[in-house]
Amino acid sequence: MVEKLRLVLSVPLLRPYHFHRSRPLTSVWSKTQLKVSSGARMASTLPKIIDSHLHVWASPQEAVDKYPYFPGNEPTLPGSVDFLLQCMEEADVDGALIVQPINHKFDHSLVTSVLQRYPSKFVGCCLANPAEDGSGVKHLEQLVAKDGYRAVRFNPYLWPSGQKMTNEIGKALFLKAGELGIPVGFMCMKGLSTHISEIEELCTEFPSTFVLLDHFAFCKPPTNEEESKAFSELLKLSRFPQVYVKFSALFRVSRKPFPYEDLADPLSQLVSTYGANRVMWGTDFPFVVPECGYKGAKEAVSLIGNQVPLSASELEWIMGRTVMELFPSSWRP
Repeated sequence: MVEKLRLVLSVPLLRPYHFHRSRPLTSVWSKTQLKVSSGARMASTLPKIIDSHLHVWASPQEAVDKYPYFPGNEPTLPGSVDFLLQCMEEADVDGALIVQPINHKFDHSLVTSVLQRYPSKFVGCCLANPAEDGSGVKHLEQLVAKDGYRAVRFNPYLWPSGQKMTNEIGKALFLKAGELGIPVGFMCMKGLSTHISEIEELCTEFPSTFVLLDHFAFCKPPTNEEESKAFSELLKLSRFPQVYVKFSALFRVSRKPFPYEDLADPLSQLVSTYGANRVMWGTDFPFVVPECGYKGAKEAVSLIGNQVPLSASELEWIMGRTVMELFPSSWRP
């Protein structure tokens, strides 16, 4: 399938900003076509395509030699950086935000090595350590100051049993993230409703800390009252201007196979509520590979966008500009 991209339309960044859908996706070009037709000057103005959510982990040999997996979290599919780079090249994706995988838990050495090898290609999101002794706060500072991580993930299922992300350690980590100028990503795998009160409390108490809701906050297209409530909660979080949503891992939230057409209406409501400049596309590589393929994950957004329909500027924000504005000075030419 021909890769669909848009010519750049300059839109000032306003938070929050609501786009008007006055124009559907009608004129599309691939990077190759633009380079051939307009030369290097035109090609240099193309908007970058940035994947806001993926993982990498050591190959089996790397795990033996230098970067061991955390016991019990050995991966079941390949996720090396070489495989990722191959997939990104085939899909014409320019860069990505790498989220520390559970396979290495709090040992960030593998991801750090990738960030050091490809500083213009990748930005890192580390994993918060909610240890009760508070050592995770210092560890977060070190990962940001020494290793250059630009975001941190809160996995609520790593908190001590019976404790919430709003405990003393959680608030200290969330506050520190705001002080360091890095956003906090929330992984609500068991449903947004399970963690909504924690997220609201943290956003209210620490309004300067930016928030990323991974994978549509795990809200599936509603089919019952409980799911409708969860989706409504997601939309209501837009009242906090620091909250952004990842339109990522579509295979996890859709009830249909590729191209996940049932996500058109939820995406339309999301963009209408948050504005496209608070929504960002992501694949969840390598988990997406056996689902629809890495390239398919990118194509799905254009196909869904045609149904909404998204304007050219909205698509540009979702496919890269949002995450680039959130992480300035990253993914430079």
